[in-house]
Amino acid sequence: MRRPRSSRFGFARRIGLSGCALAALAAGLAGCSHTRSAQGEPDNAPTLKTLSSRPVDVQSGQAVPRSDEKTIAAYREFLNSAPRAPQRSEAMRRIADLEMDASDDAPPPRAAGAPVSAAAAAAAATPAAAGAPATGGKATAESRGAIALYLDLLKNYPNDPGNDRVLYQLARAYEQGGAIDDSLKTLGRLVQQYPATPYRDEAQFRRGEMLFATKEYAKAEQAYATVLQSDKTTPYYERSLYMHGWSIFKQGRLDDALNSFFGVLDLKLAGRSNDGPIESIPGLTRADRELVEDTFRVTGLCLENLQGAESIPPYMNSDVRHEYEPRVYDQLAQLYLKQDRIKDAADAYGAFVKRNPLHAQAPILQARVIEIYQKGGFGSLALEGKKEYVARYGAQSEFRRANPAAWDKAQPLVKSNLAELARHYHALAQKGHRNEDYQEAARWYRAYLDSFPNDPTAPETNFLLAELLFEGATVDQARYAEAATEYEKVAYKYPRGAHSADAGYSALLAYAELERRSAPGAVRGVQLASVESAKRFGAAFKDDPRSAPVLTHAAEQLYAQHIPDQASALAQQVLALNPPPAAAQRRVAWTVVAHSAFEAGDYARAERGYGEVLALAPANDAARGDLIERLAASIYKQGEQARAAGNPREAASHFARVGTAAPTASIRPNAQFDAAASLIALKDWDAAARTLEDFRQRFPNSPLQADVSNKLAVVYLEKQQWAPAASELERMAAEKKDPKLARDAQWQAGELYEKGGAKPQAAAAYERYLRQYPEPLETAEEARFRLARLARDQGDHARELQWMNELLQAEQRATGGRTERTRFLGASAALALAEPVYDEFHRIALVEPLQRQLKLKKAKMEDVLKAYGAASQYGVAEITTAATYKTAEVYHEFGRAILDSERPRSLGKAELEQYNVLLEEQAFPFEEKAIELHELNAHRTADGIYDKSVRDSFAALRQLRPVRYGKSELGEVVVDAIR
Repeated sequence: MRRPRSSRFGFARRIGLSGCALAALAAGLAGCSHTRSAQGEPDNAPTLKTLSSRPVDVQSGQAVPRSDEKTIAAYREFLNSAPRAPQRSEAMRRIADLEMDASDDAPPPRAAGAPVSAAAAAAAATPAAAGAPATGGKATAESRGAIALYLDLLKNYPNDPGNDRVLYQLARAYEQGGAIDDSLKTLGRLVQQYPATPYRDEAQFRRGEMLFATKEYAKAEQAYATVLQSDKTTPYYERSLYMHGWSIFKQGRLDDALNSFFGVLDLKLAGRSNDGPIESIPGLTRADRELVEDTFRVTGLCLENLQGAESIPPYMNSDVRHEYEPRVYDQLAQLYLKQDRIKDAADAYGAFVKRNPLHAQAPILQARVIEIYQKGGFGSLALEGKKEYVARYGAQSEFRRANPAAWDKAQPLVKSNLAELARHYHALAQKGHRNEDYQEAARWYRAYLDSFPNDPTAPETNFLLAELLFEGATVDQARYAEAATEYEKVAYKYPRGAHSADAGYSALLAYAELERRSAPGAVRGVQLASVESAKRFGAAFKDDPRSAPVLTHAAEQLYAQHIPDQASALAQQVLALNPPPAAAQRRVAWTVVAHSAFEAGDYARAERGYGEVLALAPANDAARGDLIERLAASIYKQGEQARAAGNPREAASHFARVGTAAPTASIRPNAQFDAAASLIALKDWDAAARTLEDFRQRFPNSPLQADVSNKLAVVYLEKQQWAPAASELERMAAEKKDPKLARDAQWQAGELYEKGGAKPQAAAAYERYLRQYPEPLETAEEARFRLARLARDQGDHARELQWMNELLQAEQRATGGRTERTRFLGASAALALAEPVYDEFHRIALVEPLQRQLKLKKAKMEDVLKAYGAASQYGVAEITTAATYKTAEVYHEFGRAILDSERPRSLGKAELEQYNVLLEEQAFPFEEKAIELHELNAHRTADGIYDKSVRDSFAALRQLRPVRYGKSELGEVVVDAIR
């Protein structure tokens, strides 16, 4: 077995040193023993002392591959180069440890019979194991080398404080090489010389393994006991406890061995479920399960050789052991069964049940007693066992109150035992006709029915009880009444089965026999009971040929007495007869059922009844029209009930069904409209839209049409179908009698068309609005503004200007109704109408003939200045700043046009220079005027106005007067402008 390497050894591979790193360390250690180089010069190589104060530069990402061979070679080089170095012992230990590692990587053949693990030791401990481990084996070169080094270390450094580790490793090396005796002696030396060594527990456990294998059980017991003195968390505690028990068992001390074995079970089974087989216990590994199974087996051997089940109770002295106590009895019983000791096995199970009558496992073990007796051929004992089982775990048992969950699991066997007991005594009664056998059989039948009233076999059992009572009436006539009662239970208490009809009819036979044998004063009561039973038979077994004569008389009596509820019940029985009655009779029955249900508010049942009546009525029957109306009303009433109950989905479904079930009913339009309203309440917009659209097409003359557009508009709005919603609003605008509602609907229609991107429809809607509602002014101006914007969006510039012009004219003509909004819209229109004038001005270039062009441009300049002036007159800040900026740009452009005008070709150089000076003088006033206007805009910041046009003026000033306005910070520019 390859032992796990201890992390305490500090092996090179454990601390991450590579062969190269150890070679460097060895060279450093060798340097400590020399002060000069080979040439006699001072050796300035770093020593351990100097290295300790040097910073270490660790280069990441350069992993060095490890090599044990190189590491060993490096240590040997160190030993050869530093014969007196104080680190020699450590180097020797490291070489030996590395040799052991190498031996672990290539494990040698083990001697036959040598214990390799706790499981192997346990196997060797079983009675079937034989043979002691061999004391010799074939060692690997690595283990031999390690042994030599460890022995050398112990010889040369006998007082080294780390020799406990050396002894531990030496013992490992001996065991690795198969020298078990040497390993055992070394381990003994280790625990004797170093009683506090951290390797004590493992060393004692391994000693125990070897001693047990060599049948030195007393010494093995002592070694395992030493481990058990440690903390239970040691990894060797559990295995030592198990082997400790075996060591005692081998010495014949069974009582003491049980203490250890039960201790193992305590450790493995504490807090675990103990139901079912061992392999089903959760949380156990395969090795754990094997250990538990072996422990239970040896525990059974111990108990068998003591007092059997009587020896168990003293050991069950903790909560943990109470949890697995049933397994202890079970293991002992199983051992007895293997030895064909039937009575002992049954007694073992019985001992647990008597000791723990309310334990959850008690029914399971008690059931095994019955099973054992049955398989063993002990019929009378098995019968008594069944009675005892029923008494212990029946419906009225104390066990049920104490342990409901376990009681529930025990019921299948209670049921089967009761059934077997009842059949057993029933057979005896039929054979011997003894009253006591009839009574005993009836007792067990009744116990079965009381315990399992809802079991699928209850009807069959109850029928057997009724038959038993009818048969026993020959001995005791009073049993006819009991038999009739039990027959009626079979016929009417349970779902219909194979014996139901026969039981119902047998009840009538029992009443007949009872009537024949009754005293005169008791006959009337028996007759009334018989009549009631006949009615029940007719109602329950409508398809039975015996039911017709029984049911007919009772039905005639109920009809003659005019009792509605009973008449309806009888009518349904008539309808259920098989073969069915004639069509006329069924039609009357369904009519009674339908009318009764409608009056009682049971509209679903009424709907079904009227449907059946219609199916039976001829096509030319004059009553069909009224029946259809009643059918529609019953469905519509279901919708009203669902709506009142807060179930709009169900209500919508019922309302919609009216059109399917009764399409010609007068209530159908109302039902479809109510269905749409319920769908709207459900926010089922798609279904609501379909329903309303269908209503519009199907019922064009309905007075409810006036509300369809309103509801459809809501639906389309919720569906975000803006154009259809707008269309419905326009329809509402055309239909509404209230002018304000109509006007609002028309306006909202335009907004929705616009929102949905239906621009032509939006424009048409706004135009209709203007035609119909020129007042109030503000809304009309808003409509013109939106029409202009729509025309612009569609690329119709002429139409846009037309609407802007109408907007401006209407605003200017208005004598009342002006608002801030109308002034803003008028100013916006004026500004927009100035743009084409500005474009015309901009297109005129100052070219030859210059005088003509200059005159044209100047005239157009006057027009555009007038247009922007008109916009500014509205006093709307945003429009005023825009007009001011554009006016300034007109002046600036005119000045620039003068400067950039075409020069006469006849001018000489001097004349051209003079001409240019003259043009600059002409252009200068226009530029100054532009600056003045831009500064006017800039000054508006003092009033808190800083819109786009003001910012554009600042940008223009930075170009026109860079010295004053060309500053980096906007705040400074504003201050300069205000000055």
